[in-house]
Amino acid sequence: MIEVRNVYQAYGKHNVLTNVNMIIQEHKITGLIGPNGAGKSTLLGVISRLLALKTGEILIHGKNIKEMSNIEIAKIISVLRQNNNLAIKITVKELVTFGRFPHSKGRINDADEKAIEEAIRFMELDAISSKFIDELSGGQLQRVYIAMILAQDTPYIFLDEPLNNLDIKHTVDFMKNLQRLVKEKNKTIVIVMHDINVASAFCDHIVAMKDGEIIKEGNIDEMIQSEVLDGIFDHNFCITGIDGQRVCLYKHINIEKA
Repeated sequence: MIEVRNVYQAYGKHNVLTNVNMIIQEHKITGLIGPNGAGKSTLLGVISRLLALKTGEILIHGKNIKEMSNIEIAKIISVLRQNNNLAIKITVKELVTFGRFPHSKGRINDADEKAIEEAIRFMELDAISSKFIDELSGGQLQRVYIAMILAQDTPYIFLDEPLNNLDIKHTVDFMKNLQRLVKEKNKTIVIVMHDINVASAFCDHIVAMKDGEIIKEGNIDEMIQSEVLDGIFDHNFCITGIDGQRVCLYKHINIEKA
């Protein structure tokens, strides 16, 4: 279990997180939603200790992360950040191999090789494993990054806006793969996202943030409500249902020309 207690974070004099408390839902996909600047990415950063925590506590299985080594954390939490542009010429398999570093320290053994091959097979990348990553489409590359963190073999996976620049087909495929990771690999996933309807369709739990605070969290029925979303995004929403799924429609006001 990962627990966040009374976390504050600031850049200079600007508070980014204010008294954040949460327990990450086990074996589920949790969507972090909210407007730009709400503190979503920063929250992932402090939980995974990619960012130094100002005040508060992050507990992983009851242990304070301040007492844990970087390698210890990297065996528990894998993180896919927003910008993953690599300026080196490497193949798909070589990139997936990076995920084994916390275990192998760069010395790949049979167990590492098995984990790499399983990750490539799970993400259906066998046919392109020898291709260079600069030859791939955006959707293929995202699958490779997921294979990389799958090879890292951590119970927790943090994804910071991985759907950016993906079309609807690749977005749906990507989220279906995350559902497979939860169902078949027993992973716990936290994903920062902007599309409310994608969150409604694929997430099990939603955490809504604004101005560095968690405003509300809950399941889809609790969170995909106009009275919740209106205040989070400062906009008027209309919520409807299609085939049992809650859908968010964006209202607009027609302004007549004078």
